[in-house]
Amino acid sequence: MKKKKIVVAISGASGAIYARLLLDKLLLQQSQIEEVGVIMSDNAKEVWKYELEKDSYLNYPFNFYKKSDFTAPFASGSARFDTMIICPCSMGTLGRIASGVSDDLTTRAADVILKERRKLILVARETPYSLIHINSMKLVTEAGGIICPATPSFYSRPASIEEVALTVVDRVLDLAGLTNESYRWGENSQS
Repeated sequence: MKKKKIVVAISGASGAIYARLLLDKLLLQQSQIEEVGVIMSDNAKEVWKYELEKDSYLNYPFNFYKKSDFTAPFASGSARFDTMIICPCSMGTLGRIASGVSDDLTTRAADVILKERRKLILVARETPYSLIHINSMKLVTEAGGIICPATPSFYSRPASIEEVALTVVDRVLDLAGLTNESYRWGENSQS
């Protein structure tokens, strides 16, 4: 199996727990991954500190890039990053991607992933959606992106907030094509 090169962008939307759990799970998937590049907006760092009450994002061994660093490898299709996950994805980020506005590294990388016909997964974190949000989701979907709302499932009977959030992260990992142990409907028994 070819190892994946993955870009993770973390926007300033609420839902830092999704980003943390995604990075934690990617650490466990090293046998399937060649490289992980991470972009965090300034707002994402503030939201992480506020929601998780720490700056633990500094402890991950991945390559972190500033949002203005257009020399990052995944700013070009020639670097052959095959998957980009934006988790959580703010509606502002989604709107800029849908409009083709590449004003920072996150939106440029998303533009590259789409133009190269690779996998873009947006973990949309907003409620309710306006028609503008829905239309942006439609445009990104038509361009080949995948909208994976941060909508947890409950049939696995999660017992904690982390387990609830993991239902979304596990789905994202499935969409990214990574082999991942998680609850599977019809395969796991509940007593």
